[in-house]
Amino acid sequence: MPLYLVAMLAGAAAGLGAPGLAPALEASINPVLALLLFATFLGIPLTEVGKGFRDARFLLTVTATNFLAVPLIVFGLSRFVAGDRGLLLGVLLVLLTPCVDYVIVFTGLAGGARARLLAATPLLMLLQMALLPLYLLLFAGGEAIAVIDVGPFLEAFLVLIVIPLAAAAAVQALGRRHRAGTAVEGIMAGAMVPLMMATLAVVIGSQVAAVGGQAGQLARLVPLYAAFLVLAVALGLVAGRLARLDAPARRAAAFSTATRNSLVVLPLALALPEPLALAPLAVVTQTLVELIGMVVLVRLMPVLVPGGDPVAKR
Repeated sequence: MPLYLVAMLAGAAAGLGAPGLAPALEASINPVLALLLFATFLGIPLTEVGKGFRDARFLLTVTATNFLAVPLIVFGLSRFVAGDRGLLLGVLLVLLTPCVDYVIVFTGLAGGARARLLAATPLLMLLQMALLPLYLLLFAGGEAIAVIDVGPFLEAFLVLIVIPLAAAAAVQALGRRHRAGTAVEGIMAGAMVPLMMATLAVVIGSQVAAVGGQAGQLARLVPLYAAFLVLAVALGLVAGRLARLDAPARRAAAFSTATRNSLVVLPLALALPEPLALAPLAVVTQTLVELIGMVVLVRLMPVLVPGGDPVAKR
């Protein structure tokens, strides 16, 4: 964990010290994150993913928490910014969409059932695409639906899930026949920590200056996002216990409920008209709060849910 905190501080220092680097850092987010997910998928035997598709109890748990219970929490929290249209849309866009990318990495670092969470990814992606317009209609009114574009969702699913997963499957298959595949697996396993550090640094470095420029208005979102994180983790843990999931699955359910799809919905927020210019900054603020929370939660989760898989060394 200290290394991840160092990476976050380095990213913040770079973003604040050289704001002109922000576009380049933002352009590097998806490539770095795709490499991180490729390394993560390499460490997950695909047979485990296949078993995850058949774990109906886990799939039902993460679906119910993310699309039935979480929206109730989001509605309550969003009322605190209902008077500011830009902040309201930003909060709704980011908190109503469960994460489908780096949540798998954090889950694995905390000893959670990352294979089962990976198996749930297509379902989570499809449901958020279908239900986000409905929740925006209910929570923000009919005109809010106009901001929805499935393009960023589909692009993120292809770049961050399909391509890295296919590449990992190919390397695993190669590794069963040739040393080259095994060598790649070893190299990528050793690169996990540096890639995680790079991801944290570029995400924070690319966005921290923009958030700092509107710190006064965005500061009111920090307690809301922190409250969401605490409530969502508690919800995931309680739901996992009620569903009688094992310890790794309960950890995975908590991470799925707490982490949001900020890197995917950010393009949606950026496409909003100028009067709603605070919306993308509201999304970015959630990312910064969440990343700090995830680094802490990776260490805390094995205490909250003892037993199960050993926690990966960091």
